[in-house]
Amino acid sequence: MTALHPTIAAVTDRIIARSAQRRAAYLDLMDRQRDAGTNRGNLSCGNLAHGFAAAGDDKPVIRTGAAMNIGIVTAYNDMLSAHQPYGRYPEQIKLFAREAGVTAQVAGGVPAMCDGVTQGQAGMDLSLFSRDNIAQGTVIALSHAMFEGALLLGICDKIVPGLLIGALRFGHLPQILIPAGPMPSGLANKEKQRVRQLYAEGKATRDELLEAEAASYHGAGTCTFYGTANSNQMMMELMGLHIPGAAFTNPGTKLRQELTRAATHRIAAIGWDGDDYRPLARCIDEKAIVNAAIGLLATGGSTNHAIHLPAIARAAGIVIDWQDFDELSRAVPLLARVYPNGAGDVNHFHAAGGIGFVVRELLDAGLLHGDVLTVGGTMADYASEPVLVDDELHWQAAPAETRDDAMLRPVATPFLPDGGMRLLAGNLGRAIIKTSAVEEDRWTIEAPCRIFDDQNQVLTAFKAGELERDVVVVVRFQGPRANGMPELHKLTPALGVLQDKGFRVALLTDGRMSGASGKVPAVIHLSPEALPGPDGVRGPIACLRDGDMVRVCAVKGEVVALVDAAEWAARTPATAPPPALGVGRELFALFRHHADEAEKGGSAILAAMEQVV
Repeated sequence: MTALHPTIAAVTDRIIARSAQRRAAYLDLMDRQRDAGTNRGNLSCGNLAHGFAAAGDDKPVIRTGAAMNIGIVTAYNDMLSAHQPYGRYPEQIKLFAREAGVTAQVAGGVPAMCDGVTQGQAGMDLSLFSRDNIAQGTVIALSHAMFEGALLLGICDKIVPGLLIGALRFGHLPQILIPAGPMPSGLANKEKQRVRQLYAEGKATRDELLEAEAASYHGAGTCTFYGTANSNQMMMELMGLHIPGAAFTNPGTKLRQELTRAATHRIAAIGWDGDDYRPLARCIDEKAIVNAAIGLLATGGSTNHAIHLPAIARAAGIVIDWQDFDELSRAVPLLARVYPNGAGDVNHFHAAGGIGFVVRELLDAGLLHGDVLTVGGTMADYASEPVLVDDELHWQAAPAETRDDAMLRPVATPFLPDGGMRLLAGNLGRAIIKTSAVEEDRWTIEAPCRIFDDQNQVLTAFKAGELERDVVVVVRFQGPRANGMPELHKLTPALGVLQDKGFRVALLTDGRMSGASGKVPAVIHLSPEALPGPDGVRGPIACLRDGDMVRVCAVKGEVVALVDAAEWAARTPATAPPPALGVGRELFALFRHHADEAEKGGSAILAAMEQVV
């Protein structure tokens, strides 16, 4: 077996040491949950009768407690294309459970918010905090103590992290995530982006834009670009929380159904009453978290996970920070170019060899922990792809060579020698930049800044021709405490137009510009954010003024205001705009007031939990 890369070993050891006290306390709690916590055998007769009253043919088995009862937590709705296929999953899972001699019930539902629908709209202010809401919903679903295992049905941006954060409070249970797969490829993403830029320039009509968007997002399944949702699915495989190869099989296929059947049978086999007990708390350990980060870097995934992965880790008593991401990125080569980092989408990536190829390459090169506890066997089992042989599910080895070297490459000949995610630090704070989609001559931008407090102000200035120059566009008061940290993809076409005109342009924000970030350098998640926290500390971004020279440099890892130090120290921070009202945003004030910084995950519930646990 290839020796583990020294950087990966060092980062992992540092995380283990840093997390030792919290991790031990978490595992102790999970052991007590299993041995002395509330479970079905301890329920009163009245409690239990309520729990199986509507269980139909499964009632006798649930009543006796003779077999595992699987809790299904579902993020189904039929507005969100990625989650629409889940509508029939509970019926199927109940049948598959009976095949394995166990039962299943829908424990509860959680919201599934679509950033594609809310992008650039007021509802986007709720997006990040929907993750905390989903975590709480998952806890409520599993709190009935009727279950000895759980299947989690979720795919998209905040849904998978939220499900995991909640599920980890029941980490003594074996749990498997079940995806539904990406929609078949539609209009090429590059063509969609071309029409978006034409519309931003006033050279395409709204009808033409809508036609392009509808041809791209055209059916059931996950959006096919490699944003946060599909990065979620990759990470679940690299953490060993899927049935191997489940991530990118299209919905509505026989293979997809058989993968769901396999997950249901598998959860029945890894319960605490058998000889292959695999509780979630032990599957998600420090090595699994590092594997997820490595997969993210090797495939050029969404930098939203620079927020989500620390939050998932915290829920398991593990502490990971952006320095860890940065050091791992320097050791892990970029093996995939999936849109927006390349021309093809996740279906093309899957056809080229997909996650199985990536896992095999990383393991063989000593760039991945192979000794993690997975739900599907060993990590080596994930270096495979599922196939049907006479309508039965089998796994075959991932291809020895890539089927498309414009999409997927081996470690020996990567697209880039590093993973393309960098930590930037300086007198403006700490931030993340994703370089894998940005031309190297734009990794350093030094230009006067233009300050905005809202993305709509940026678009107004763009349409008025006020940004036709070298410029660092600063959008502040976009952090978790200010307005829930919405994504700013509405700016992508406009900034792309400016860059295509030859201007040197960058975005600097304490908000998010992730998931589908593209060719314009975007310095995001800047912390501390402009709005002061409970300690009264304001992010230095609040002291920037129009015309200040700003340098962002992915080469040296800098984000710096080039202002005289004495003048900088004497500046009065800008006044924050009043909180926006409407679309229910006011009901999330509690989350905003208590959220911590992005590097810790931007979570109110985790920040509060750590004060009492």
